[in-house]
Amino acid sequence: MPDIPVGAQIFDLAFHPNRPVVFTGLLTGHVKAFGYDEQGNHEPKFSLRPSKRSCRTLAVSADGTQLWAAGKAKVIHTIDVATGEVVDTRAAAHDAPINRMRRLLPNLLASGDDDGVIKLWDPRKPDAVRKYTHHFDFISDFMWLDDKKQLVATSGDGTLSVMDVRSKKLEPVAQSEDQEDELLSILPIKGGQKVVVGTQLGILSIFNRKSGWGDCVDRIPGHPQSIDALCAIPSHYPNAHSTILTGSSDGLLRAVQLLPTKLLGVVADHGEFPIERIAVDMNGEGRWVGSAGHEEVLKLTDLKEVFEDDEKDESDAADSDDDAGGGSVAAKSEADSDSDGEDGPEKVAPTTKQEGVDAEEENADRSSGDEEEVVEERKKRKRKKEQDPLNAMKRKKGRNELEAEPAFFADL
Repeated sequence: MPDIPVGAQIFDLAFHPNRPVVFTGLLTGHVKAFGYDEQGNHEPKFSLRPSKRSCRTLAVSADGTQLWAAGKAKVIHTIDVATGEVVDTRAAAHDAPINRMRRLLPNLLASGDDDGVIKLWDPRKPDAVRKYTHHFDFISDFMWLDDKKQLVATSGDGTLSVMDVRSKKLEPVAQSEDQEDELLSILPIKGGQKVVVGTQLGILSIFNRKSGWGDCVDRIPGHPQSIDALCAIPSHYPNAHSTILTGSSDGLLRAVQLLPTKLLGVVADHGEFPIERIAVDMNGEGRWVGSAGHEEVLKLTDLKEVFEDDEKDESDAADSDDDAGGGSVAAKSEADSDSDGEDGPEKVAPTTKQEGVDAEEENADRSSGDEEEVVEERKKRKRKKEQDPLNAMKRKKGRNELEAEPAFFADL
């Protein structure tokens, strides 16, 4: 699909959960929506500017009727998707610019700011439901664990924290040790059993939920620069539980398989512009992946061209291997049949009496020679000295000791 020009740098993007519509939050404060189709055509849906300051983050409701936008103005705007107008505004929602938002439940929204403060919101109420202040640096990303009803947040202070939204406590149920690196993005893998975290140094840190959240269990290097965004691929692709999309500051959107680790290929190239956000349409199960960098365009890449072509190549390679293997087996069987024909039962030539006598004399000479060699080897062997276990022969004289004959003491 051709790039969609938006007119300014994109800070965040979000897809409608069940319609081919993508929303973008821009540096200028604009929120723009675009429609697209499978043929690569796109058209603008609406454009509005709820704030003159940058729009850093977006979140969409479960049914796709509402869009939340927030950013440097510290305000959360609620936008009606059908009309493209602001229907609600939460002024002074945070004391610092809002950096990240995520919808957790139909009536629960999470937001994090540059000071590390996390707030939970009920869209039906004007004030925050809960507030967490255990982080001291910006909140970079959120992950929702639906089985435990827990919110996992990564921060620039080098730690991640786990909060139980059902509990009324204002402290996290778990917080990791300092990873000595900024944690920028987070994503569940292996059916939610493990979690991968992107860092500033370009290392993917793996956390195992069964082992606790204290420290990572594995670190996977390979990215030359920071990993600012992570995204899962649709579940109908093979190895979807361990294959992720990574957006790095070097401008490359990669497909990476984890455990075992393997670089599957480059999905999109933004050139010299860092990739800030990536997302897959149709609630993560669609065909298009959107990626946004510091350029003023939105890239939509067809995942079918990336993964289905790889599947075809693998199947073709497997078929060619099978054909080659069958040919080799046939050739081997033919060679074996030929060798069996050549190596058939050989006829033994009869020996004459004189040849038999000569063979017996030769064997006798060999046996006599072998006996003489054995005798010479026995003569050459030396007898081993008996060991002195008490080291009596090697005992040294003391400083005041003398050696004397027994007869010396007879006359005394």
